[in-house]
Amino acid sequence: MLQQLYYSIGREQILDILIWAFLIGGLLALAVMLYWQVKQSKVLNFELSQLEKVKKHNVEYDFILKAMHLAVWHVDTQSESVTYEKDFREKVDGFTPASETSLKDMLAYFDEEDRQNLSKALNDIMEGKTDSFHETYRNSSWYSGDKYWTEGFATVAERDAEGRPLKLVGASMRIDKRKEMEEALVEARNRAEESDRLKSAFLANMSHEIRTPLNAIIGFTSVLPDVEDNDERKMLLNLIHENTQKLLHIVDDVVNISKVETGKLELVMMSFDLNNELTVQADAVTKDVKPDVTVSTSFANESQYIMTDHKCLVEILQHYLSNAAKFTDAGSIVVGYDQPNEGRIRIWIKDTGKGIPENLQQRVFERFFKVDEFVPGAGLGLSICQTLAYSLGGKVGVQSVLGEGSTFWVEIPIQ
Repeated sequence: MLQQLYYSIGREQILDILIWAFLIGGLLALAVMLYWQVKQSKVLNFELSQLEKVKKHNVEYDFILKAMHLAVWHVDTQSESVTYEKDFREKVDGFTPASETSLKDMLAYFDEEDRQNLSKALNDIMEGKTDSFHETYRNSSWYSGDKYWTEGFATVAERDAEGRPLKLVGASMRIDKRKEMEEALVEARNRAEESDRLKSAFLANMSHEIRTPLNAIIGFTSVLPDVEDNDERKMLLNLIHENTQKLLHIVDDVVNISKVETGKLELVMMSFDLNNELTVQADAVTKDVKPDVTVSTSFANESQYIMTDHKCLVEILQHYLSNAAKFTDAGSIVVGYDQPNEGRIRIWIKDTGKGIPENLQQRVFERFFKVDEFVPGAGLGLSICQTLAYSLGGKVGVQSVLGEGSTFWVEIPIQ
């Protein structure tokens, strides 16, 4: 009986022990699970934060590419293929994002002058001779064939165990505007240098052109009181008057240039008969031409009224006629105009003078430019003609054959 009691008590204790052991084990397992869950939660939160950073990085990355108008590309050095990952360049109608092509095909769309240098630079970085690539080159559009300037950068993105490049990463951007600015700066610098040279030549010419008639005026004036013969006095007075007119003409040219540059040239539009005006100017130049030169007119109509600034047109005609008389030793000078067309009329002066070389015909209207430095003149007359013609809403030009003569023309609105 006692043995059964002891056995019953022992079984209950063992059962209690097992129950407590199970409970304690369950609590420990629960604690371990809670710890593992907390740890996994931290890992998950960390990964989520990293994912957010990656997303943010990608957004910033794309934003920078868009802002800089860049294209990102990769080159596989083994297959020599090019893959464009992103392309935010302006006005590019060729590659699209994720497009792939061979390096050889891509190089075919580069300008021939740049292709050799570009191919060498890429080969050098692919063979490990250099670590980076930076070139400017001209592309041809895949569709239109239009050329545009590109600046490209590249570096090694991946290497094999021996350090040889496996993949390149690069970026490209269009630089048309920058090239245009560079060309404009070079052109502006060249114009400034040319202007400086021409101004120096102008000052030298002006010094000579002003002093020549001025010396004549001073010289003839100083001897005039001692001359008693009337014919000789009349001759000296004529020479003084002639040189005074030359000096006045030079000063007028300079004043007219100044008026145009400062915007103080005022136009006074009026109607007059062009035939009469051309006849008057042709008659006026007859006293200045060489003995073997004839002056005539050729009009498209018996009477032609036009509405323009009379003073400006007369000044243009006088400069043209003065040059024709100066450079024509024999033959003829003809003043005329063509039939009006679409509200405009072309007036021309044709001579049989020495003519102008073809390579200089576009420069004769430049300020201070002279075809022949040994012929008197300040190099301002034709420049003034061009400026006055523009003020009238017209244009000027010349056709010339060296040794045969020239035809200077001005085309203006007739009303």
